[in-house]
Amino acid sequence: MITHLVSMLFLMMLPGGEPSTQIKAIENIKDKTSITYKIVHPLHEIEATSSEVYAKIEADVEKKEIKSVSTVIDVMTFNSGNSNRDSHAMEVIDALTYPEADFTSTNIQQSHDSLTITGKLLFHGVTKEVTLYALSDWATDTLKIQGKLTTTLTEFNIDRPSLLMIPVKDSLWFTLSAMFKLK
Repeated sequence: MITHLVSMLFLMMLPGGEPSTQIKAIENIKDKTSITYKIVHPLHEIEATSSEVYAKIEADVEKKEIKSVSTVIDVMTFNSGNSNRDSHAMEVIDALTYPEADFTSTNIQQSHDSLTITGKLLFHGVTKEVTLYALSDWATDTLKIQGKLTTTLTEFNIDRPSLLMIPVKDSLWFTLSAMFKLK
């Protein structure tokens, strides 16, 4: 039995043998990765971006298949260009109590360059299942993933902030752009 197993492994290493799957853990390129959130008020839209994102994927680079995705972001790093607005946003989401948002994939469906990534998002102390729709762009030594997910403030027990006594819409949109170095 052991001899047969050793023989099979040896044959797989020979040219023409079945290639072994090589799953690699790959971290994002920090200065080429960002997450943006958007909320909408009847008077204007607000977008804030953070480049302080830690993202990791596990991928079979040869097959160009993503096996898992995880991200962590310090919510205090989002910048809308208006420090008063950003401070208020941090109060609304209790950033001192809940300083990070985490996403971990539980299922990935891949069709060519299209990805449907379902996973658990921990935000404001609440974990919910969400779906990120993304596109992957595999180059020789890099992988770029761009995706969007939509959720709501109330799903995460966040009171909708108001301006002139009019609350923002409940929808919360996230856009991800992440670059990974493959070699």
